[in-house]
Amino acid sequence: MNTSSESGFHVVIPARYGSTRFPGKPLHCLLGKPMVLHVVDRARASSASSIVVATDDDRIAAVCEDAKVDVVMTQADHPSGTDRIAEVARVKRWAPEDRIVGLQGDEPAMPSSHIDLLAENLTRHPDAAMASLCFAVQNAEDWHNPDRVKVVCDHQGMALYFSRAPIPHQRDNNAVPDAARIHIGMYAYRCEFLERYAGLPASALESLEQLEQLRVLDAGYQIHMHTVPGAVAHGVDRIDDVESMELLLEAMTRA
Repeated sequence: MNTSSESGFHVVIPARYGSTRFPGKPLHCLLGKPMVLHVVDRARASSASSIVVATDDDRIAAVCEDAKVDVVMTQADHPSGTDRIAEVARVKRWAPEDRIVGLQGDEPAMPSSHIDLLAENLTRHPDAAMASLCFAVQNAEDWHNPDRVKVVCDHQGMALYFSRAPIPHQRDNNAVPDAARIHIGMYAYRCEFLERYAGLPASALESLEQLEQLRVLDAGYQIHMHTVPGAVAHGVDRIDDVESMELLLEAMTRA
């Protein structure tokens, strides 16, 4: 049975228990609720026609199922979130033209409007294999922080390179350049490309930077980047990020 959605899109939330920097992260409670369910809330507030949590852990699956969230149990050895999403697309038998937004399970403050924007952006750029978002660097601390991935683009908004290093570098000036952008780690794909992605060999650059999107560029595909205004809070990378994330979620609740 094909479950294609002609007008909507799917949101898939990869949620892995075994994070090196923060084991059990998707189940860590923020304001009394597991982090992954905050992410589900962001997806539910979007225009998505379906929402699926992709996990390899029974504990995460049980929490999601109790909250009436669709879950797909995936293989444990996927090298990236995109590989995990590709497995979900195969299991669900979504149509090749269906759009999927991959929303990481550690992004509980992602604006729902960005999820919709990303899906629309993929449709507007049929020459791009993937679409993603970025914003102008706000301060030097973020620019030098390796947890904040940077991206440089061509004049059409297609990504040229992603790095944990501060790029682009100004040879004669230490200031943050106007072209500096922080990547928002969320992607939109078409199902037919996900099938191709799963068959691509891991690239040397991907392994060096630990950035899965470099596999796409290395294979010659394009990723369109849309710059959103202002800054977007980064996800929860470490336990040290929990306090600031809870403050942000409280502020979002009051807004």
